[in-house]
Amino acid sequence: MSQNEFFQRLYDREKNSPDVVYMTQPYNGGQTKDYTWKQTLDEARRMAAYLRSLELEPGSRIAMISKNCTHFIITELAIWLAGHVSVALYPTLNADTVQYTLEHSESALVFVGKLDDGPWEEMQKGIPDDLPKISFPKHISPPNDFEQWDDIIAQHEPISDNPHPDLDKLAIIVYTSGSTGRPKGVMHNFHNLAESARGAVKLLNVSDQDRMLSYLPLAHVLERFIVAMGSLWVGYRVYFAESLNTFIKDLNRANPTIFASVPRLWLKFQQGVFQKMKPEKLAFLLKIPIVSGIIKKKILKGLGLDQVRFAFSGSAPIPAELIEWYRSLGLELLEAYGMSENFAYSHCNRPGETRAGYVGHSNPDVDTKISEQGEILVKSPCTMVGYYKMPEESAECMTEDGYLKTGDRGEIDAQGRLRITGRVKELFKTSKGKYVAPAPIENLINNNPLVEQSCVSGSGYPSAYAVLLLAEEYRGRLDDPKLRAELEPKLKALLKEVNNTVEHHEHLQFFAVAKDEWSIENGFLTPTMKIKRNIIDDTYGPKLDGWYESKTHLIWEE
Repeated sequence: MSQNEFFQRLYDREKNSPDVVYMTQPYNGGQTKDYTWKQTLDEARRMAAYLRSLELEPGSRIAMISKNCTHFIITELAIWLAGHVSVALYPTLNADTVQYTLEHSESALVFVGKLDDGPWEEMQKGIPDDLPKISFPKHISPPNDFEQWDDIIAQHEPISDNPHPDLDKLAIIVYTSGSTGRPKGVMHNFHNLAESARGAVKLLNVSDQDRMLSYLPLAHVLERFIVAMGSLWVGYRVYFAESLNTFIKDLNRANPTIFASVPRLWLKFQQGVFQKMKPEKLAFLLKIPIVSGIIKKKILKGLGLDQVRFAFSGSAPIPAELIEWYRSLGLELLEAYGMSENFAYSHCNRPGETRAGYVGHSNPDVDTKISEQGEILVKSPCTMVGYYKMPEESAECMTEDGYLKTGDRGEIDAQGRLRITGRVKELFKTSKGKYVAPAPIENLINNNPLVEQSCVSGSGYPSAYAVLLLAEEYRGRLDDPKLRAELEPKLKALLKEVNNTVEHHEHLQFFAVAKDEWSIENGFLTPTMKIKRNIIDDTYGPKLDGWYESKTHLIWEE
């Protein structure tokens, strides 16, 4: 790869395709604003001129707190053009984590962008009063008295030079979502960003004719990789989602050709279909030749997915039955696997080569092996520079021959496809001295449409157990005796089915049905919708002795 091909591609697009629309931003419940390549680079260059005028030390960290929007990408470009490093914070963090991240990264200023009122009220308590703050344009940002984006770019002429940062220069610090303990700052240079984009194009043959909807957190490496880096490298169109309430409308507007989601949202899409048509009826209609084709097209078009060439699922295991259901509609879900530490550039299923439960082959130029302890070791061209200010932890996560210790347990089949079997550190031991891996058991439970998510635990107890978060249609009615009477035999049957599938020492003594929602906002889920085991264990731990002593197989949390 020639030096800074990433930036050269950007400048070529600015010069040769100035009036081509790059991004579309929805706002105010239905309005949209398009940004061409010329407008995108013009605003980035003007903000870069302002950042340069501050005469910060080269490579200063500059923070962004925002949901996905056009100005997240424009701001990151401005930060790079000015010679600095971007630090993106998840838009759902609590004040304590905001303060820790800003202080740990030594951020010199912070951009405040598209945020919901509730989370923003909490987050701003963690921003130091003396830290300079810049607000994104008013049509997407919450009301504030910070320096305003539009005022700044109106007062500054765009920089006229075309910076080409060295490939080994630090570009971003990505703070992990913190499923356990304090988040760590993962450092990536421009080489990693460019290699991820180049590899994705090689793998999927994407072009500037493709379209994506950006809604998974851009603060996370997965969205940064496939949306930001991919689009900047190859030039495809990016649309944004305004809110959960407008999501299907936004999805239909984008009509994406590439779509990535997490298992929880793929499940919600399915449940939305089932609310309109019972599963039994749908299954029957899909068996009728002529009717089947009409139904498939109608469902996918209704979801805004009828033009999708590549559909991905990542972040957590997805039930095999869910993959098969989408396949019955003509949509092949490709599981992918990666980490913050390798910029999500690790593994992906290829079309026509998928195997349920497997995350596919290694990406181009990625090498994978399994350690004697069963841990997945990955050598990627996008492996991080290290953890910011944490040299010991950086060294501990690497092998002597340059492989990243993923912390995941896995196995590779005869065709070279990788299967994740759990986390090395998630293994827990029962009082009988037997180890239990929770993730495969949770995947069995989550196969059932009654359940949205589950958490298997039981360290130090004779047998394991699982806490269930039921599907959305049942939550809010769990105190209804009729509903409980309807669900109880079904959940007990599921418990029996799971126990008949797993090894004897992995049997679950009971299911406990959670009363309250698990969400990003209340801290039960990470920003990428993974369960936070430590929070769940801390929440239900005080009730465990009573639950075990009850000797019942199904418990409704009171």
